Amino acid sequence: MINTSKSIIEKVRLPIGKGEPFSFDVKRDDLIDPVISGNKWRKLKYNLLNAADRKNEGVITFGGPFSNHLIATAKAASEANLGSIGIVRGEELNAESNETLKACHSLGMKLVFISRSSYREKEEPIFLKQLHNDFPNYFLIPEGGRNYYGVIGCQEIISETDNDYDHIYLAGGTGTTGAGLLLGASKNTRVNVVSALKGSFLEKEINQLLYLVLNDHEFVETYLDRLVVHNDSHFGGYAKVPTELLSYVNEFFKATDLKLDPIYTAKAMFQMESDYRNGVIQHKDKVLFIHTGGLQGALSWKESITYLQNL
Repeated sequence: MINTSKSIIEKVRLPIGKGEPFSFDVKRDDLIDPVISGNKWRKLKYNLLNAADRKNEGVITFGGPFSNHLIATAKAASEANLGSIGIVRGEELNAESNETLKACHSLGMKLVFISRSSYREKEEPIFLKQLHNDFPNYFLIPEGGRNYYGVIGCQEIISETDNDYDHIYLAGGTGTTGAGLLLGASKNTRVNVVSALKGSFLEKEINQLLYLVLNDHEFVETYLDRLVVHNDSHFGGYAKVPTELLSYVNEFFKATDLKLDPIYTAKAMFQMESDYRNGVIQHKDKVLFIHTGGLQGALSWKESITYLQNL
């Protein structure tokens, strides 16, 4: 089992113009492990325990070509003496297409590349039945660890803090971490999930995950009252990294010495800083940023990101 004690609370003071710095806490889940970092381990923990309890040969999961979830699953499964299979979106790709896929392959994950149209059917009964026939003794973990076990694991993030925040900010892909934080956070806390993807589906996804755990629509609504989903800070969509975003990653690192990745965490930090500048976050408010890891995803832009220049 991975030890999460390295996930400290770091105090950050971000200079904002000529006024007082923006002071907030960062939950450093990125320090848990170089690869199985951030929310990736939280979502995998109970899935892997279930696979081991069931005596499965390994786990099978899904992801795009830059998926932090895929690489974390590959390493976590290897350390748990379980096999791993990754179903990857994009039939034109191979194990050498980018740094993430190379790492997955080197960690022993069998990569299966399928078309985007087939990938969209990954939750359909016919697709899942065929997958089970092809790999009968593998435990299925949904994309991004998006299931009951993933949500329960993410609740543990907030239990490692004082849990007295006015605002929590984090990046969102599947909504699993956001759902877990909503379940675990104080009733006075607003949970801000910043979508890394284009579209307005994330609130619905979190709603479904909460219902999966609570099984009561009215009870779910009481949690959703504290949820804020930001759908306009995706910078063009998933893995779209314009020059403006790379500049923000470098400027933030220069000001704080904190590393962000351009696919997920930089977008969430950009939104949080914007909310402070615009008065949504008051100077007196206590704020927590969840650093969900994923820094290996930055390697595809290593020529443009300052903290990667000397690697």
